[in-house]
Amino acid sequence: MAVSFSITVLGSGTSVGVPTIGCHCAVCSSSDPRDQRLRPSIYIRYGGHGILIDTTPDFRQQALRAKIERIDAILFTHSHADHIMGLDDVRPFNFRQGGEIPIFGSQETLENIQRCFRYIFDPRYAESAVPRLTVHTFNSAPIQLFGLEFTPVRLCHGKGTVHGFRFGPAAYLTDHSDIPEESMEQLGGLDVLFLDALRYKPHPTHSTVERSLQSVEKLAPRRAFFTHICHDLAHARTEEALPPNVRLAYDGLEITVGEAAQ
Repeated sequence: MAVSFSITVLGSGTSVGVPTIGCHCAVCSSSDPRDQRLRPSIYIRYGGHGILIDTTPDFRQQALRAKIERIDAILFTHSHADHIMGLDDVRPFNFRQGGEIPIFGSQETLENIQRCFRYIFDPRYAESAVPRLTVHTFNSAPIQLFGLEFTPVRLCHGKGTVHGFRFGPAAYLTDHSDIPEESMEQLGGLDVLFLDALRYKPHPTHSTVERSLQSVEKLAPRRAFFTHICHDLAHARTEEALPPNVRLAYDGLEITVGEAAQ
């Protein structure tokens, strides 16, 4: 039986966010709330459960704004600072839920997280209030979480490797410069596809608007949303030039997938 779910965009910005510190460009000074972008993350709700993808430095603010009340698992795309540094802020969910939260990532990602947050995983700090987590390494095999299957999708992030996730008829691919052919084969028949689209100008580790439009044309999802957006792209003006089925994600955007989808 297909699982219907909602996706909330917690953050749609690049690693430094928008507005960017010290910048007074048109987008950083914009009064359009869609041009205010926290670091990139989404939250998935279904069947009374909540799955978080990445814990950004803005996670506390994001969780309060989205009224997140539980986290049943956290999936990590990679271990760059803008995707992990809010991990300590999951502690209130441990308090509320009374148990450990499973986290999932590649071996490299989890090793880096355990090094950055040594105090969480070192038993010598057990008597202080630290996040209570269980660590699970994934490879290419699907991850079964409360009736919904999350499949890691390998992506190229410059010379590095990161992972997106396909879950049901949706996929979330942030922080990538290229999608390998074998990963493209995992992404057919999508209702919703999130793609990195940093800006128009080429970047060594991120996709551009033009390149992501090419991916949309090849994969033909019903709906596509660009994310990890820098201050080069004004929301309203950029959307005017996009095809009708392609929109820019924005902080607070909620999408329904499945039986109740519009």
